[in-house]
Amino acid sequence: MEIKTTRFILLPALLFILFRVQTFGKTHREADYHHLKARLNPQSNVERSSYFPAFDAPAKPSNKKGLKEKDRIDRLPGQPHVGFKQYGGYITINETAGRAFFYYFVEAQGRKKPEDVPLLLWLNGGPGCSSLAYGAFQELGPFRVGSDGKTLFNNRFAWNYVANVLFLESPAGVGFSYSNTTSDFVSGGDRKTAADNYIFLLNWLERFPEYKNRDFYISGESYAGHYVPQLAHNIVYHNKKANRTIINLKGILIGNAVINDATDDPGMYDYFGTHALISPETVKKIHKFCNFSAAELSANCQNILSVADGVFDEVDIYNIYYPRCFDDSLTSVPKQFSILEFDECSEYYGHSYFNHPNVQEALHANVTKIPYDWQPCSDVLQNWTDWQSTVLPFLKEFLANGLKVWIFSGDVDGRVPVTGSQYAIEALNVSIVTPWQPWYRDLEVGGYVQIYQDNLTFVTVRGAGHQVPSYKPDRALSLISHFISGIPFPNH
Repeated sequence: MEIKTTRFILLPALLFILFRVQTFGKTHREADYHHLKARLNPQSNVERSSYFPAFDAPAKPSNKKGLKEKDRIDRLPGQPHVGFKQYGGYITINETAGRAFFYYFVEAQGRKKPEDVPLLLWLNGGPGCSSLAYGAFQELGPFRVGSDGKTLFNNRFAWNYVANVLFLESPAGVGFSYSNTTSDFVSGGDRKTAADNYIFLLNWLERFPEYKNRDFYISGESYAGHYVPQLAHNIVYHNKKANRTIINLKGILIGNAVINDATDDPGMYDYFGTHALISPETVKKIHKFCNFSAAELSANCQNILSVADGVFDEVDIYNIYYPRCFDDSLTSVPKQFSILEFDECSEYYGHSYFNHPNVQEALHANVTKIPYDWQPCSDVLQNWTDWQSTVLPFLKEFLANGLKVWIFSGDVDGRVPVTGSQYAIEALNVSIVTPWQPWYRDLEVGGYVQIYQDNLTFVTVRGAGHQVPSYKPDRALSLISHFISGIPFPNH
């Protein structure tokens, strides 16, 4: 399948965010920024800021009695037997606008009891990509979809072995989340998403009150490098404003994350250069001619970037050593499945699965009969009207307030690579507590870890691409286990 790409120069500081539109037939890979670029108008007055305050008027938490049990999922079509409870349904965000977010929730399994472990919220990015499509059914959730688009397989490295895991489709227009107000699809942005995600969380906790005082963590990847800190900022803000713990936030974990425009961009091209994807001379010219924080990119910069971006036509930028999907056809019988061998066409299996009416009925999804197919990444959202150029101020705020902040990165992801994350951490100006050292899982090097002051940790996951739990599920489970438990990684 040919992948067509188009380049737009919209706003210079968004080069990394907006530089590539990729079309994958009927679905879209979780590829933060390519949809955002397509939705932005070069002449529109899009607000770009380095910091914004928390919204100041959260809706009063509300919940109708009995909805939790109505959300209980008896069994998903094609699902193997499991010993944990799962739920799916809608949380109202704004009754006037008719805006509601879809969630999927799995309680802890195995030796862990739900009441003994924390609550973890997972967010995918995009903006506009579904946490159901990626996080829940391609990455860290308890199931993977078979190649027939009908069968589910167990994920023995699911994160609900160490936490109760909540997946959210956000903002409205993503996946099964919806709004009855058209303007919600043409005026999305970081501020609105952060506010809506906070309201979602308040109302979800009313429906599941046993988790109100539970230790709470937020995790996500890619453009969720914005979503996660922005939601955490709202939580910190309202806890302080109320002078009590409304939500018991303990820390955040972001992977292959968009953090800081000024360092993300050069980090990506430096990664290309160190992995033989572009020449050293090209990298030198990028550093000479390109100022990614400037109001405009120079003509020389644009010219050299047009050369460097040729790499997107040659390799899968999300995992430079993996093949692309060249045959998205479903099979009559599911192919032999191995959780340790990622199927590059798995997104298409999920697209088929979640568009089955019986699957939607079992999930309690699509109750309003949205007039479009469920998609891994939304084609409904039209504009992204504001975004932050950096979330570093939030990360500093969390470190100052004693929250645990971990950043992780697959080492073969070119979209948001290790290099960019390292540069962003350097911009925080934090002191190193322990030097880089390897960490091990089952006597194999799993990656490297570096610990900084004030509960900041950076971890690499060897051999993983953009969606770390998809490519290295065993190492990803080890990662989240150490993050939650606080037990140091084994280094020998």
